[in-house]
Amino acid sequence: MTDVVDSDELLRRIQRARAYAEQEKRTWRSRSDALTPAEPDKARDAAVRTLAYEAVLGVLDEIVTPGRHSEEG
Repeated sequence: MTDVVDSDELLRRIQRARAYAEQEKRTWRSRSDALTPAEPDKARDAAVRTLAYEAVLGVLDEIVTPGRHSEEG
């Protein structure tokens, strides 16, 4: 399945993916914060997922605006 899409559609898809990753990052961060004292293993898993979504956000941001986010840490 190879759909040909124009640059506007590609940008829309990236923006949807970014919005999804941002929401998931917030969700997992909240879970991590809520679980920390009670369940450290689950909190650690949630923290790792938060970091993974942050990485995805960084990649998507770099695609849309190259070089702009490379200095952020």
